[in-house]
Amino acid sequence: DLELKKVLKKIGKHHETGEPLPDDLFEKLVKSKNFGSGTRYLRQCHFAMTDLELHARYKPGEGADAVFAAEAKIATKTMLMPAIKEDRFLCGFGHIFAGGYSAGYYSYLWAEVLSADAFGAFEEAGALEDEKTLSATGGKFAGTVLAMGGGAAPMEVFKAFRGREPSVDALLRHNGLVATTA
Repeated sequence: DLELKKVLKKIGKHHETGEPLPDDLFEKLVKSKNFGSGTRYLRQCHFAMTDLELHARYKPGEGADAVFAAEAKIATKTMLMPAIKEDRFLCGFGHIFAGGYSAGYYSYLWAEVLSADAFGAFEEAGALEDEKTLSATGGKFAGTVLAMGGGAAPMEVFKAFRGREPSVDALLRHNGLVATTA
């Protein structure tokens, strides 16, 4: 959050006095941004795991109870409080049945991992505080991710930019789910 603080100090000023954003208010903003991050990601994992389970193992004709049992089993790993027995969340989970996401709901989380890790390249290079480094890192991003686009396998495109496979570390850090060193 050090880079974010530097950026907000530059652009975040009081509308009348021009005073920069106070540190205590910055800390409150970060805490409010990160509030509930763990629960939010557990919920997304629940959706993705349920989607994958039903598309991989459910056999039509097993009955509705089998569908709800599969979801309930996943819920034991992904929910802090058990759902009530009458919960029929799946009846309204249109993404996976009518929304074209069949076994692809996980892509929401995967996109967040890729986005955070790509932004992490800018953070690691110090590009948020140095124009020359920003230009170089942005040029590498443009020359790989944007230029190659769908012309190569997505993993190869990402590896060409980052020099390695994606990591969840930046996503966890950006959402306050791991300790950061300041």
